[in-house]
Amino acid sequence: MTFYEDIEVGTKSAFGRYEVTREEVMDFASRYDPQPFHLDDEAAAQTHFGRLSASGWHTCSMTMAMMVENMKGEKSAGLGSPGVDQLRWKKPVYPGDTLRCETEVIEKRRSASRPEMGIFKSLIRTFNQDGDIVLEMVSNGLIRTREPGGSD
Repeated sequence: MTFYEDIEVGTKSAFGRYEVTREEVMDFASRYDPQPFHLDDEAAAQTHFGRLSASGWHTCSMTMAMMVENMKGEKSAGLGSPGVDQLRWKKPVYPGDTLRCETEVIEKRRSASRPEMGIFKSLIRTFNQDGDIVLEMVSNGLIRTREPGGSD
C-alpha cells in the first residue's frame, strides 16, 4: 500500500489513452455545458475554435477517467482531494483527438491539524496526439500517513 511516506517529490508518471468521440462531446455538452460551439457545427465554425470542440469540463472529466484507470489495481491510502490550485485549458480538444496524461509530484507536507494525513501537490498535464498540452492543473491529494506524528 502506498502511504504519504512513500511519495517522493519529483516522481513522474505517464499513462492513459482516451479517444474523444463526437457523440461523447455532444452528449457531455448537452448535459453540462450546452454552449453552441460544443453542440453545433455551424455555430462552432463561426468561433475561434473553428469546429465543434469539447467542453473544458469534459476535458477535466476525461483526464480524471485516465487517472482513475491508471490507479486501478494499485493499493493506496488515498483520501481524495480538497481541490485544485490552478486549472488551465491550453488548447481545444476536438472529436477525433486522442489524449494521454503525465503527472509530477511537485510538493508534499504533513497536515498540521491532522497528523494521520499528508497533502501532496501534483502537476497534471493532458496532451493530444500531437503532443500539445490541452489541460494543465495543479491538484492537491490527501493520503494517510504510515506513522502519524512522524517527520519528513
